[in-house]
Amino acid sequence: MRRFSHFACVDWSGAKTERPGGIAVATIGPEGPPALLSPDPRWSRADVLTWLQHAAEDKRDLLIGLDLSMALPFLDEGAYFPEWQQSPENAKSLWSTVDAMCSDDPHLNATSLLAHAQASRHFRHGRGHVGDLFAGGIGRLREVERYQRVTGQANSASCFNLVGAAQVGKSSLTGMRMLHQLDGAIPVWPFDPVPDRGPVLIEIYTTVAALAAGLPKGRSKVRDRAGLKQALTRLNTPTPARLARYDDHSTDALITAAWMKQAAANPGLWNPPAMTEEIAQKEGWTFGVV
Repeated sequence: MRRFSHFACVDWSGAKTERPGGIAVATIGPEGPPALLSPDPRWSRADVLTWLQHAAEDKRDLLIGLDLSMALPFLDEGAYFPEWQQSPENAKSLWSTVDAMCSDDPHLNATSLLAHAQASRHFRHGRGHVGDLFAGGIGRLREVERYQRVTGQANSASCFNLVGAAQVGKSSLTGMRMLHQLDGAIPVWPFDPVPDRGPVLIEIYTTVAALAAGLPKGRSKVRDRAGLKQALTRLNTPTPARLARYDDHSTDALITAAWMKQAAANPGLWNPPAMTEEIAQKEGWTFGVV
């Protein structure tokens, strides 16, 4: 099994602005506490893409977790977008489709997809604006999302829901654009084999890391130094120097990077029994869900 020396967590954002406040990147090495990478004035999605491209060029020994869904539900309906003849057939073609349709959208946004006559039918866009093919209720779920709800490991939302603080649809669609633009420079688990060297990308859900750090379910956000220290101590990780501010994006990234350092050494997390090859290629999987 591949062993990594360095780890990074990217807390992502689907906000329309160029430099949304919700992006945070934390790294941790073989020793010492996790640390935030803090560009001036703040991260853009394009900045993260450039950072990943540099990691690929340098062949860094780095496992990178992205806090977003890397695909849409497919297996429940046999298609990402039922009733649309151009619906992609697998996750990588989905990334390509989203990026191509949104090529004129700035800042890796995905507004053009959400305005498309066929694709828009599947999303809950806002109050009074629900596509006629939106499944209703919480919306369609990927197999990993359905599984973790049953096991209680997480309470993921549907990517087809674009409403509310817990929605992940916009961040996931913007993330798919970034994944396509990486153009295979970094292998993405479980869609690609894990190479013997160089960086690897995985999908993570920060709540999984928070629960492993002893934070209570439903109250897993940390917004002060004491809470961060308590979570990192549970993960046998030193606390970094005082942060400029303790927003939950920064603390999510720090805690998750520390958790990844421990979790990546568990062979069972790389081969979850419920993940079939079809699931892996069409919907992907959240690392740490077993």
